[in-house]
Amino acid sequence: MKIVEATSSDIGTVKDITYSTIKTVYPKYYPSGAVDFFLNYHSGENISEDIREHRTFLCIDDDGNKVGTVTIKENDIGRLFVLPEFQGKGYGKALLDFAENVISRSYSEIILDASLAAKKIYLKRGYTEIEYRTVMTDNGDFLCWDIMTKKVKEK
Repeated sequence: MKIVEATSSDIGTVKDITYSTIKTVYPKYYPSGAVDFFLNYHSGENISEDIREHRTFLCIDDDGNKVGTVTIKENDIGRLFVLPEFQGKGYGKALLDFAENVISRSYSEIILDASLAAKKIYLKRGYTEIEYRTVMTDNGDFLCWDIMTKKVKEK
């Protein structure tokens, strides 16, 4: 397995990983309006900008499959997704380890928005909740998430 920076030719791949994961996993946790909100938030335009700014990375398995992605903006971890068929095989852990390592070189704290689907993973990794947020989406559905942080080094 390896983690590499995504390039402009990877926009479709990052979008496919993101959308496939959201469409498969998130309906188990969120109503349809919230799922649509996630899909719109992770638009091709937003993905393209993150790739242009050298913020997005891909996880590639030993067979050459692009199985996951993560975006790092300063000390913020975002868009961490692993294709559903590759979940539970350590790729998400590897992406999170990678992002934490990159951030810890320049920052003492990591911040992220935790979906209901991922919150348990972040709690096990030592993240703590600092804020709970909600937003009303289409159909009057609510999207709920936590902002979480983790100290990675002393100042």
